[in-house]
Amino acid sequence: MSEKLVLHGMQSPNVVKVILMLEECGLDYELRHTAVFAQAQFEPEFLALNPLGKVPVLEDPKLGQNGKMGALFESGAILLWLAEREGKFLPTAQPQRAEVMQWLMVQMANYGPMLGQVNHFNIAPPETAPYAKARYAAVAAKLNRLLDERLQSREWIAGDAYSIADMATQPWAWYVERHGFDPADYPALIAWREKIAARPASQRAMARVAEAFDEVANATRKQASRADLDRFFGRTETVPETDFTAVQQM
Repeated sequence: MSEKLVLHGMQSPNVVKVILMLEECGLDYELRHTAVFAQAQFEPEFLALNPLGKVPVLEDPKLGQNGKMGALFESGAILLWLAEREGKFLPTAQPQRAEVMQWLMVQMANYGPMLGQVNHFNIAPPETAPYAKARYAAVAAKLNRLLDERLQSREWIAGDAYSIADMATQPWAWYVERHGFDPADYPALIAWREKIAARPASQRAMARVAEAFDEVANATRKQASRADLDRFFGRTETVPETDFTAVQQM
């Protein structure tokens, strides 16, 4: 049976963080684009891999049974699996291990979801939710400040070495400028972000992202209908209709 892993995804930070880990570990993997704006994540085949209908999903022979590949979803869980699988980027000794786990959870529970909300309300028409837009921007600023202050006195997010906590967080740090913040306000965060970007594995990862996802993902986003966008953003009959076509210009 082939040992090649398969990662289903697109250009999102939660997918990129897994690709960073795959490259750092030198694993053989295939990237398969999931056309989220064309509703591919809701197809029965994909829901069989992840009933939440979200990327990323990792298929790995070592997760499977009886010669079949097994699947794992949730990016933090995937990072933990790969770290344990390869014995890399996650300390085995305590309390260093707990520190890395703690900051991985900060990204999963706070930095990613809150910045995702900023993205959502930046795309929504300005008149629809000024309070929500301002609230999540304030939370994002607070989290950027927290990370910047932490990185002023240390090289990495947790522990003494580059870890899955750094890989999980770094792709989200590219939103500083996109969300309208001044990078000069977060010099340590930006320096850390750029240091990771300069790693050979990171450069290979971003080349793989561009090759596998950019053209096809941009095309499906621009072709999405209003109904496609409604379903992508989870609008139901109980949620007021909102024009999200701005996402097609991103």
